Amino acid sequence: MTQFKTWFDRLTEQGKLKGAQPLVRQGRVVSGKDGRVVADGPFAESKEAIGGYFLLAVNSLDEAVQIARGCPGLEHGMTVEVRPVAEECPMMARARQVLSEQQLAHAGA
Repeated sequence: MTQFKTWFDRLTEQGKLKGAQPLVRQGRVVSGKDGRVVADGPFAESKEAIGGYFLLAVNSLDEAVQIARGCPGLEHGMTVEVRPVAEECPMMARARQVLSEQQLAHAGA
């Protein structure tokens, strides 16, 4: 834990760590049309589990990978997944595109 705190503090001092939160084990899984199915979850038998997240301010995915490679939890079997944060939900971008196409079609009619 001391190593983890040192790593965490170093990222904070460098201005790279913008946020971090653990996730509690309890929750719900919502699925099905209109979210009709709500079950306890996440499931213990899941192949993968997310324990929390770090939000980093970096210049590239490679820089984030280098930071992840320094995570002390790796020595104890932890896995770190590195992903960029999307600037926009792809579904919202598609909805805006469809709306724009519909408006153009009506304007040309």
